[in-house]
Amino acid sequence: MFGIGTTEILVILVVALLVLGPKKLPEIARSLGKTLAEFKRVTTDVKRTIDLEAQEEEDKDRQTRLKKKMEKKAAKKKEAEPEEEIKDQSEEKPSPEPNPEESGQKEQAEEKAGSEEQAESEKTAKENDKEAETRS
Repeated sequence: MFGIGTTEILVILVVALLVLGPKKLPEIARSLGKTLAEFKRVTTDVKRTIDLEAQEEEDKDRQTRLKKKMEKKAAKKKEAEPEEEIKDQSEEKPSPEPNPEESGQKEQAEEKAGSEEQAESEKTAKENDKEAETRS
């Protein structure tokens, strides 16, 4: 601890006892202990907040990557659809119109997948908080 050995600590305690006296030394030691405990609690809270913010940032990045992936898949499907329409027109069959219920179901499934990932990350964050509290 700070490069101080046992002998140095004993010398400091003896000097403190001589300077402060036997009546004030316990009061000062108590206030010093309370101060150190408060400092430890504050630093733990700050660390927890930083970890939580980092987790939220990772979740946002993950959601952004997921949206980009979904957009790429949708773009590929759109590119494939005109080829199918050309084939359908050559066969002289009318092209089917998209069903709004089906597209709504797809969006709901995508939102559900995103919310499940977010719930899982929140669960992990809560577990991390519990572990940090037990360590304190």
